[in-house]
Amino acid sequence: MCSHEEKYCPRCKVKFECKVGSILLCQCSTVFLTQEEIGHMQQLYSDCLCAQCMKEVRAEYHNNNLKKKIRKLNGIFTTD
Repeated sequence: MCSHEEKYCPRCKVKFECKVGSILLCQCSTVFLTQEEIGHMQQLYSDCLCAQCMKEVRAEYHNNNLKKKIRKLNGIFTTD
């Protein structure tokens, strides 16, 4: 028996169908995530996100990491 559940995304509040019983058919299977990205999302949210929010949080994660690297480089090249 497939376990499908209607959920609301904790980030955007959009209703979506979670298909944990048929994970290959679930909307989340359309978004590829690394272990680091999954860990980041798990720190922020305790439940499933919709696919759109997964993509947006993934992009925010990478943008924030890039900003940190740029600040670090700016610190190396800044002379007092």
